[in-house]
Amino acid sequence: MSNTRRKQVRPVVEHEDGTTSKTPTRDGRPLLNFRAPRVTQPPRHFADMSMEERQEAVRELGLPAFRAKQLSNHYFQRNITDPALMTDIPADKRDALAEAFFPPLLTEVHRLKTKNGDTIKFLWRLFDGALVESVLMRYRNRITLCVSSQCGCGMNCPFCATGQQGLTRNMSTAEIVEQVVRANQVIAAGELAPTAEPDINMLGEQAAAVGDESGETDAGADTGNDSAGAKPSGTQTPAGEERVTNIVFMGMGEPLANYKRVMNAIRRFTDAAPHGLGMSPRRITVSTVGLVPGIRKLMNEDIPVTFALSLHAPDDGLRNEMIPVNTRWNADEAIDAAYDYYRTTGRRVSIEYALIKDMNDHAWRADLLAKKLNARGRGWVHVNPIPLNPTPGSVWTASEPKVAQEFVDRLVAAGVPTTIRDTRGQDIDGACGQLAATGED
Repeated sequence: MSNTRRKQVRPVVEHEDGTTSKTPTRDGRPLLNFRAPRVTQPPRHFADMSMEERQEAVRELGLPAFRAKQLSNHYFQRNITDPALMTDIPADKRDALAEAFFPPLLTEVHRLKTKNGDTIKFLWRLFDGALVESVLMRYRNRITLCVSSQCGCGMNCPFCATGQQGLTRNMSTAEIVEQVVRANQVIAAGELAPTAEPDINMLGEQAAAVGDESGETDAGADTGNDSAGAKPSGTQTPAGEERVTNIVFMGMGEPLANYKRVMNAIRRFTDAAPHGLGMSPRRITVSTVGLVPGIRKLMNEDIPVTFALSLHAPDDGLRNEMIPVNTRWNADEAIDAAYDYYRTTGRRVSIEYALIKDMNDHAWRADLLAKKLNARGRGWVHVNPIPLNPTPGSVWTASEPKVAQEFVDRLVAAGVPTTIRDTRGQDIDGACGQLAATGED
């Protein structure tokens, strides 16, 4: 196969009427939008505030500062916003506190479940009518939530449903956090399947789970020794309640284009209880198409999250068309920044690579990718090839299994750890690149 000359499919935007076009441009350059339009922002919410800001806000209502800690415990640890359930708050103050701190942010429009119930896709309507999606996934050793960070996206990637919508606005810190709290409520209500089936990838192997992009084992992760009927280890709070254990910024939007609010959300996730959710940074994955200044800013934060670079092509000729931001910061600049993230934080980096038939799955591209990664060093990176949905007649369709196998084999032979990721949520349009936030499902 490797000696057979294969055709090269070029990226195009496919429209609902069956026509195609090139990626939109302005003055000959790809249309990119790094700044969200100035629009009305959602009302201030408890999750928008640091603990110090919560204490000050409570004092302004004429209450002692310790009420802020009580409210934090209700919201972040017990997933409660209903004042009637806040029994340690004076009854005559509950409604006022709820009105001041917990304005409704997400209204569930609908949800879709996979047949076995281990994956749920939510469609949320925000205060201004904007729609976003998040996807909740149970695995044997973790419960992962894929969150959105923007309404739409300004990166204009032609294979991404979100990218073709354009950017409406940035999501607030609280709108990001609220996705996790609402997911925890769903888990607590028993609405996510209690067990997950083994995830087998297109090669018949154990798939890489969403939330384990770097290939590093989480502390407390499942060892395969769970007793019959027991909850998987790694998914419970100290009190024995299940909750989201892993968060991936792989939903709608480019996280690093909404840097400040995303980082504030991450702080709420990692702040020790009851100030926040008390999660480990290694259980939070931030994915980017390659905003190099944002990557370098992220590496110097005091929260060493897992970092994933959506590369999808090692050569600039193709990546310019697939990932338009490559015309601003090319593949080598993005890989350099990813390597520097590893050097600064000590956290192994993930390279996300959507395998697309006859477009980027050629064996020589696997060789080039391995060469570029190994030129920076060994042991710093893990590659996650992601199969697209099989879509007859589309240029954006899955690689043939034998082609994907050779691609993986080339990387592994070069000493690059590689695991094909699962395609969880394909049947509910919840997989990579499929989130589009329409109310038509």
